[in-house]
Amino acid sequence: MTDDMSKTAGDTEVDPTKASNGKAVADTSTEPPNGVDHEASDDDKDDEEEGVAAGTGAAKKKKKRKPKKKKNAASKSQTQTSPPRVPVSKLFPDNQYPTGEEVEYKDENSYRTTNEEKRHLDRMDQDFLTDYRQAAEVHRQVRQWAQKNIKPGQTLTEIAEGIEDGVRYLTDHQGLEEGDNIKGGMGFPTGLSLNNCAAHYTPNAGNKVVLAKEDVMKVDFGVHINGRIVDSAFTMTFDPVYDNLVNAVKDATNTGVREAGIDVRMSDIGSAIQEVMESYEVEIGGTTYPVKAIRNLNGHSIEPYSIHGSKSVPIVKGGDQTKMEEGERFAIETFGSTGKGYVREDMETSHYAKRGDAPNVSLRLSSAKSLLNTITKNFGTLPFCRRYLDRLGQEKYLLGLNNLVTSGIVEAYPPLCDIKGSYTVQFEHTILLRPTVKEVISRGDDY
Repeated sequence: MTDDMSKTAGDTEVDPTKASNGKAVADTSTEPPNGVDHEASDDDKDDEEEGVAAGTGAAKKKKKRKPKKKKNAASKSQTQTSPPRVPVSKLFPDNQYPTGEEVEYKDENSYRTTNEEKRHLDRMDQDFLTDYRQAAEVHRQVRQWAQKNIKPGQTLTEIAEGIEDGVRYLTDHQGLEEGDNIKGGMGFPTGLSLNNCAAHYTPNAGNKVVLAKEDVMKVDFGVHINGRIVDSAFTMTFDPVYDNLVNAVKDATNTGVREAGIDVRMSDIGSAIQEVMESYEVEIGGTTYPVKAIRNLNGHSIEPYSIHGSKSVPIVKGGDQTKMEEGERFAIETFGSTGKGYVREDMETSHYAKRGDAPNVSLRLSSAKSLLNTITKNFGTLPFCRRYLDRLGQEKYLLGLNNLVTSGIVEAYPPLCDIKGSYTVQFEHTILLRPTVKEVISRGDDY
């Protein structure tokens, strides 16, 4: 989920209601399938042979009974279904989830890899890492299913709900009981922004938009376990004409991931990203377009239960001398465009989040008070969308929701779009700046 320049960062308190802000392990069983032990059947055959030998004369030597072979305990492996419905906790019952891509620090921080003090600090964070790696594995499995199954002709609502259902099943948090979504599930709504729209678009109720072959769709969704949010995004196209635009942004994101690290200045990361991205051009419909970095969209730090922390990671060169620090988490995301390289708010709002630094104001509308209670208990400061309120059975809530926005308690995040007729692409990864190594927690075989 992107950090656009117009939004203010929240604080970093951990309370979710106040916070500002692979491989499957076998389901071991020795029970034979269908209740039939085929090894025992072989022994019965041996017994029959012995009987035949005895009947033909005592001169025949009696055959020795073969010892039973032990069953392989891993012979019945549990694997993920399609669509994904098996919680990853059952695929990894020992809680040993796959590690992300680990990258050693460079230059003056290269000592961290073997430093005993840093290694000790790393070992103290095992619960934190387990939560993050579980969320990352959910993201990988759901998105890889989505990449194989999303096709032109599907509605955006069908696509969004398919992804969100997968996340809820795999985290084992359906989010229908009060407080369940705060334990785990969607870190923020599934963004399905098309073409010139770069971010923050998800279908509201009644949306009839159908994905077309010529569309460029950004798929941006978050998964969290105990408020540890994995934020990762990719772009889907169905026409090779967009390949160079896609490659430019993927290359730029990987550049940002590579350059990021402890003590690195934000301005240096932004400069490296822009240089790589804007070295590309793309030909569409006989016209050649330079690929432009969208200068008012950024990556961002991630805090517990808060997708947008206090630091921004620019994707163009600038003067920000802020440094990344040990223990921080960042979403490194880049956006490329064939348009102006600048986005503005447009279309109907779908994304919202309760502000961690919300003012203590007196609400006059009873509908606003009731809705705020629902938001606090079910989402805390995690972003939500209108479909999530519909799913909880909320009705006729728009007046109350707008009142919460105007009161400064809830932040609205409208879609962000470049000029009409342009095309935008996004790729994003979450990185953890551990004491010993940088871990690209969301890295997968796909991107």
